[in-house]
Amino acid sequence: MAASQFQLPVGSWATVLEALCACFPSIDAATWHDRFARGRVLDANAQVLDVSAPYRLGAEIYYFREVAGEPIITATETVVHADAHVIVACKPHFLPVVPAGAFVRETLLTRLVRRFDNPALVPLHRIDRDTAGLVLFSANPATRGVYQALFRERRIRKHYLAVAPPLPGLTFPYVHRSRLEPGEPFFRMRDGVGEPNSETVIDVVARGVDTWTYRLEPVTGRKHQLRVHMAALGAPILHDRFYPELEDQRPDDPERPLQLFAHTLAFDDPITGEPRSFTATVEPTRSA
Repeated sequence: MAASQFQLPVGSWATVLEALCACFPSIDAATWHDRFARGRVLDANAQVLDVSAPYRLGAEIYYFREVAGEPIITATETVVHADAHVIVACKPHFLPVVPAGAFVRETLLTRLVRRFDNPALVPLHRIDRDTAGLVLFSANPATRGVYQALFRERRIRKHYLAVAPPLPGLTFPYVHRSRLEPGEPFFRMRDGVGEPNSETVIDVVARGVDTWTYRLEPVTGRKHQLRVHMAALGAPILHDRFYPELEDQRPDDPERPLQLFAHTLAFDDPITGEPRSFTATVEPTRSA
């Protein structure tokens, strides 16, 4: 698990411990004492600090964050590809890509860092915790920039599969454009008014009676873009807890995962020039 980094700000504290307690009021002193006692607080030279370590303005402090009672996610990821520069992994539903909120150890990043013994791993993009499918990681800081450019310059092709109600009134492939804005609560998005800033190409790959399976290509990469766009068209993705309406909070249900899958990734490798294409090891249930 990668350490969190913090630079000590201006203050009148005598020790690093006092500074951390003051700068992170939501973390009680007992928790910081415990982290120091277990060697979980280090300086920029990776030297373990004790509770008497003196405060020094601008010092770089590294600490390992933990969450009491972190939920255990039993589903496992699959490594689709690994080389000296990138790793492609297929994550299960409910597993976050990076540490956030109640999840620190139970994340795709943390698992892969442990598996490959590579603390330099960095995700080049992210997918929602509720979404399953492919995530591309940079494994080498020296070549990270050329792979990041694939996303910045839109030279990577991503396709998703989603199960949702039928849309018989549309002609496919259909292009949906809208202006996505922060919604309520803060973690949701909504369609706003004004110049579009998001675009999705939608096609149908299977038609059932109650649901269809759609192929979604996000031309842009806005937060929750695919989920908002499908809901706005009147076909919210099956088992979506956020759209069109926010459901009451409930435990993750492995029997009712969001039917959205990051299915394929394709790009011309910026180092070798060779075309690369990867397909997820998970797929939606067939439309019925």
